[in-house]
Amino acid sequence: MMKTPINKPLPLHGVRILDVSQVMAGPYCCMLLADLGADVIKIEPPGTGDQTRGAMGFKMKGSDSMGFLNMNRNKRSVTLNLKTDAGKKVFFELVKTADILVENYRPGVMKKLGIDYPSLKEINPGLIYASISGFGQTGPWADRPGFDLMAQAMSGVMSVTGYPDGPPVKAGVPVADIGCALFAVYGILSAYIGKEKSGEGQFIDASLFDSALAFSIWDTAQYWGTGVEPYKLGTANHMSAPYQAMKASDDYFVMGATNQKLWKLLCDQIGRPELFDDPLFKTNPLRLANRLILAAELEKTFATKTSAEWVDSLLAAGIPAGPINTYPEAFESAHGKHRQMRMEIDHPIEGKVPNIGFAVKLMGTPQQVTRHPPLLGEHTSDILKELGIAGDALKALEDGGAFTT
Repeated sequence: MMKTPINKPLPLHGVRILDVSQVMAGPYCCMLLADLGADVIKIEPPGTGDQTRGAMGFKMKGSDSMGFLNMNRNKRSVTLNLKTDAGKKVFFELVKTADILVENYRPGVMKKLGIDYPSLKEINPGLIYASISGFGQTGPWADRPGFDLMAQAMSGVMSVTGYPDGPPVKAGVPVADIGCALFAVYGILSAYIGKEKSGEGQFIDASLFDSALAFSIWDTAQYWGTGVEPYKLGTANHMSAPYQAMKASDDYFVMGATNQKLWKLLCDQIGRPELFDDPLFKTNPLRLANRLILAAELEKTFATKTSAEWVDSLLAAGIPAGPINTYPEAFESAHGKHRQMRMEIDHPIEGKVPNIGFAVKLMGTPQQVTRHPPLLGEHTSDILKELGIAGDALKALEDGGAFTT
């Protein structure tokens, strides 16, 4: 297992989090907190566990998918049947010890089980309870099943993704899921800081829809400022031009000349000074209005060299530019390696398992990998011992179906 010597406690050392979530937004949120030292106990249904364990269209050596292995490191796993009184009895004991709970079931499910925030607040008034859902706990769409695709579509994100004459396209990565996980972390940590001052916990309502919509700053700014409904631009941008992918002699690359200084540098660097004086391109608003004409003019010149040559040339002049990498190229790039964005974790079944590295680096207390993604129910016995559940009490819980389907 990947371990780095810990010279001082991580920021969330001593904080206990109950991860009652599945698939992506909840598990990813809890993993980020676990990376910072929190004791995250993943509570899973017996038999199947988190449904992501069996997801994806390919098999590993064991039963857990690579997706699960990349969203659940640094956690412990307990299997509990929360539909039984015995399972809930163990769960309530865990709640008494917890600082934070994260769940992402459809609104109403936790209340039906008797483990919603009002119920658990009676057991632990200081509990921070974060609910992650597709559309939030309130509103006309609250009861709808919500996944990343639906959130992207219904928030407007898909309306500005792709090319103007193309079919609907979602973002290539699950921006609603990951965005919601990040906003949930922000809310949880803020609530935890507040709890340290007031002693009171609180309920957090995070949704994929709200999170995706919160990413629309530039598009909604344009809409509210002009009344023009945002539309698809491909790789271009509503705020600046030229700022997009350009075709070179061999392939596409990206570049951006987002202000007058950079626009002048670009015209000089590519040997097209006449473009700077062209009345169609004199200002950024004009360049935006004549974006297609501008791109066609620039690509006449960009077609004379390779994408790599143009990237090097533009960067040498101080103009932002870059290649369009595949994921393997990004991970294997000198910069990706330097930033340690691919790491390996020892796993008892899979051996070395690649994981995406830490996206934010804490220099004083760097995040650690101290636990492999847990096997289903791997830590049930250990945690029951921590709770002091043994002997006849344990037997009664087992007979009551606490740990089985």
